[in-house]
Amino acid sequence: MEQKKKIPLRQCVGCSERKPKGELLRVVRTPEGEIVLDKTGRKNGRGVYVCSSVKCFNKARKSGRISSHLECEIPDEIYAALEAEIAQGE
Repeated sequence: MEQKKKIPLRQCVGCSERKPKGELLRVVRTPEGEIVLDKTGRKNGRGVYVCSSVKCFNKARKSGRISSHLECEIPDEIYAALEAEIAQGE
């Protein structure tokens, strides 16, 4: 019998929906303390997943879930840069 490969699910911190890992964007706090958008899903560091929509990103930002999950304060200019990058991909 052929076994199906399990698709890893992750939860969006904006809308709390569980979706396949590949459909979500990962925001990472690297070991150096830098906050970056990880499109590969493989960067080293503490990560949080968010849907690839500005709406979900803003909801997660407003509620403070991104900074809470990454265990650090995130400056507004970093949020603005991440939002611009997400909007570009939509």
